[in-house]
Amino acid sequence: MRSTIQPPITGQTAPASRPKVAIIVGSTRPGRKAEAVATWVHTLAAHRDDATFEVVDIADYALPHLDEPVPPRAGHYSHPHTHAWAQKIGSYDAYVFVTPEYNASVPGALKNAIDFLYAEWNGKAAGFVGYGIQGGIRAVEHLRQILGDLEVAPMPTTVALTLADDFQDHVHFTPGAVPAENVALMLDELVARTARSRAAGRVGADLVGHE
Repeated sequence: MRSTIQPPITGQTAPASRPKVAIIVGSTRPGRKAEAVATWVHTLAAHRDDATFEVVDIADYALPHLDEPVPPRAGHYSHPHTHAWAQKIGSYDAYVFVTPEYNASVPGALKNAIDFLYAEWNGKAAGFVGYGIQGGIRAVEHLRQILGDLEVAPMPTTVALTLADDFQDHVHFTPGAVPAENVALMLDELVARTARSRAAGRVGADLVGHE
């Protein structure tokens, strides 16, 4: 399935010194709300001048169930789809994960996409936007644990969108002012953390996958 996301165009080319942040659409389900949520986050982020932001939809990469014969920590990728995914993810300094909550956890497609790689995630930082009946908080907590094993630094602020408060009739995405404020706070934390790591030479958007 191809993404229908059309992120806003700012008309500006950011300096190379700015951190690059991927806003990852964490669901591939038909009728998903993650596209609308990710586009909203991107619209808010596009007004910032301290980083560049891009929506990355895992559906665009059509990843199968993990099929690499060697564990990703070894850094030896054998399939073209893995190389393409690794090159994309490795080009960013930090991530914002947009995830629904399915049965108290993250979607299987998101977990699978994470599991394909190691070095491309390792040592970077991540923010979280969850949605669901309870704001996707259990999915985000599970995602924090998963990424912790990859040594990804989680931001303390979580954006939690509830179906009752942020989706009209539980369907149409209509966020209020408070979630937008929380996005700004989460991005403040994420960009500051990434800038410190870059200054210390601990992270860089230069990983392009392994042979």
